[in-house]
Amino acid sequence: MKTVNKIAFNDIESIPQLVKDFLNQKIEGFEDKTFSFDNFARQIHQKQNSFDNSQREIISKAFTDQLSHLELSSKQKENIESLKSQNTFTITTGHQLNLFSGSAFFVYKILQTIKTCTNLKQKFPDFNFVPVYWMASEDHDFAEINHFKTENNYYEINEKSGGAVGRIKINDTFFISEFEKEFKDSIFGTELILMLKEAYKVGNTLTQAIQILVNRLFSEFGLLILDGDCRELKNQVKEIFKDELLHFSLNKQSKEKVDFLTEKYGKVQVNPREINLFYLSEIRDRIDFDGENYFIVDTDKKFTEEKILAELENYPEKFSPNALMRPVYQEKVLPNLAYIGGNAEIMYWLELKDYFSEINIPFPILIPRNSMLFIKQKTLGKIEKLDLKIEDFFQNFTKITNAKILENNFILKSLDEKENLLINNFSELKKLAETTEKSFGNMVKAEEVRQLKSFKRMKKRLLHAEKIKQKELLERLEMLFLNVHPAKTWQERIFNFSVFFADFGYSWLQSCLEEMEVEQSKLIIVAI
Repeated sequence: MKTVNKIAFNDIESIPQLVKDFLNQKIEGFEDKTFSFDNFARQIHQKQNSFDNSQREIISKAFTDQLSHLELSSKQKENIESLKSQNTFTITTGHQLNLFSGSAFFVYKILQTIKTCTNLKQKFPDFNFVPVYWMASEDHDFAEINHFKTENNYYEINEKSGGAVGRIKINDTFFISEFEKEFKDSIFGTELILMLKEAYKVGNTLTQAIQILVNRLFSEFGLLILDGDCRELKNQVKEIFKDELLHFSLNKQSKEKVDFLTEKYGKVQVNPREINLFYLSEIRDRIDFDGENYFIVDTDKKFTEEKILAELENYPEKFSPNALMRPVYQEKVLPNLAYIGGNAEIMYWLELKDYFSEINIPFPILIPRNSMLFIKQKTLGKIEKLDLKIEDFFQNFTKITNAKILENNFILKSLDEKENLLINNFSELKKLAETTEKSFGNMVKAEEVRQLKSFKRMKKRLLHAEKIKQKELLERLEMLFLNVHPAKTWQERIFNFSVFFADFGYSWLQSCLEEMEVEQSKLIIVAI
């Protein structure tokens, strides 16, 4: 494996402008929430003063209890114990419980979290930094997580859904036998199959499955795995949840930021609701308020104010944060400094800064995760033969394809020359027209527009004609694009990690870790 290029997010057309502006410190009020060691020094001080020893005991015990069924590495045990110290902090990423981890970027964001901790330890040797993966075990959209894809197949499980996905027990294991057929002859196929069978054993919950899988992949790196579906942890956010039920505080306090982001960038990633909580039983449904009673959407459950507050006091585990409240829950229960997430995650975190100030929880540093592309040397060779660069495939590829089709085209060259001549001629004519009556000048301008439109139509028809004539070249370009972007999107969002692990095993994880950027958000392209 060899790194071909690392492209900064600023140089990639499809990265959202909001993320670029955040990284470039162009959003007022977030300058100290981007990656820099100075910002981390301030963040350490803020978190140290806001996270007490009792909270540290609770989180250390939560990790001990939740991971007790796993074989932990010495580094993981050290990290759990060190969380009791005022000098220890976490760096966190989060993700859904996708079947067998889902798409490959699941692995990349965890590795970036691990490497960030290593680099911070080098910079701040008096402190400890623990990587944490927060499981989205309370999500209820099973269809989002019940599948994964490889180069050749699509795998899926079917289970009864509607409640927290982490509680779903595995009964359907047909996908394992199909996966075995695809990978049994791969170099590290046996390891993958054993990994899958161990994690997705009949009777395991999806939470247990992901704990087993993630621990097997990352235990030696000291990664800790946290399940938010936990009474002891939710007990710490009861006052925040109570305030949300009574005063709709998240919605109110985030309104200014939401309005600003909407006005400047067109829309926000997630719109706050009046109440940003779900009620969790066998199913998970939103809590709403009709002016008199609290009710659980799509059920016949209703609560008076007194009864819902009693329910929260006695059963905090029944109250589940939505996408916007979950960051608040996370930052309340962890001694956390930074969150590493995808572009969409970063964009909805930005809505919450004022709300964090209102409830006196330090808002974390936000780090847009790196992306990775693994591309075959053969494909790179084909790209080079066409006098293209791999970076071209992350710009407007339609423009690049059109330019390639019309490259050195003598008709286009002639059209351009005639068009420029026309523009110059009309420029002179318009100057002369200014010396006479206004209506004549308007007619000259209108005629220029009409004739220039004709040139545009001719160029469009020329491109169409050349695409027919150069059908083979066009097909080669389209095939290369699909090699880089399977299913017409980024590779990391389509292929499961098994596609790469099958050939390289744990050394692939190590290579990803070594290539991972920490201080900047980049697309890392590696030849295999």
